[in-house]
Amino acid sequence: MEKEKRYLQVYEQVREDIIKGRFPAGSKLPSKRVMAEAMGMSVITIEHAYELLAEEGYIVPRQKSGYFVSFDDSDIYVGADSAVNSPVSRTAYDRRYNIKETDHGAGSNEPRFSYSIYAKTVRKVLSEFDDYIMQKSPKNGMLELRSAIAGYLSRSRRLKVSPDQIVIGAGAEYLYGLIVQTFGRSMVYGVESPSYQKIAKVYEAGGATIRMLKLGKDGIESDELWNSNAKILHITPYRSFPSGVTASASKKREYLKWSRKKDGFVVEDDFESEFTPSRKPEETIFSLDDQGRVIYVNTFTRTIGSYARCAYMVLPMNLVESFTEKIGFYECPVPTLDQLVIASLIDSGDFERHINKVRRYNRNI
Repeated sequence: MEKEKRYLQVYEQVREDIIKGRFPAGSKLPSKRVMAEAMGMSVITIEHAYELLAEEGYIVPRQKSGYFVSFDDSDIYVGADSAVNSPVSRTAYDRRYNIKETDHGAGSNEPRFSYSIYAKTVRKVLSEFDDYIMQKSPKNGMLELRSAIAGYLSRSRRLKVSPDQIVIGAGAEYLYGLIVQTFGRSMVYGVESPSYQKIAKVYEAGGATIRMLKLGKDGIESDELWNSNAKILHITPYRSFPSGVTASASKKREYLKWSRKKDGFVVEDDFESEFTPSRKPEETIFSLDDQGRVIYVNTFTRTIGSYARCAYMVLPMNLVESFTEKIGFYECPVPTLDQLVIASLIDSGDFERHINKVRRYNRNI
């Protein structure tokens, strides 16, 4: 654990130096040996940190030359007449998985969530909660589950959120529908092209106008993004299906700049990123947002199984009141028993142990 904390500490320090411009775009980082001596750590620790930075698009390795800074958000495209900066994209993960559209990217050979653990947890909840499971769920979901999710996001994704910001729904598609109900049909919704087909269909079924925005090598192409009239941007920054495109660090910040300059909002569909082969979870756009313009959406269908028809979205604090006003009358469609079982899986540590097991598997294939 201490070793893991050390390389994450190096990763965070160097990342901050890159973002603040102390290591400008194109500059060469100190060699692993020099950095190890400067920080009083092993070369292996520095190597692990550099690997993480390369995975997320902050730096790029050059054979026999070292590591060079590829992150640059100083000249991001901001209009039709501006110069386009094309940051070095993050190298996409190998297509190691037998992806099917029906499971929105699930890996067919990955370890499945343990049936015995799930069954044991169901029995435990039935025993401990007794007839409490017959209670009607609050409209935004059981406090037990929302609190468990908030704790999990703090531990695993470094997202500091309140249970009051979390809304529980029966699948991500249900939550997309609530987003349309809140922002209204008059808004134009930008969706990645190509993307998981149900995303566009749900927005269209809600009466919204959508614009399909072409994906490039590290996210939506800048021309498409800045020249569209979209006000809500729906993105899957980690391994978007079916393209496998992952947004680079620069592209994630471009999405945020777009939201500020266009007075828009970003829906971050974080499906599957928990199973990254990386030694750390993907950096979320929500965690980078300091102006309340990102809605974070995730589901337990991928992490637990398709039988867990439960998803959640995390609202920025400035949108909580608006959502409550406009869609607060909707009943939570997830049964109380299912919510308490998932909460128990998270609180017991079984949920995170499963995720760590799959991530170890993905690193070794």
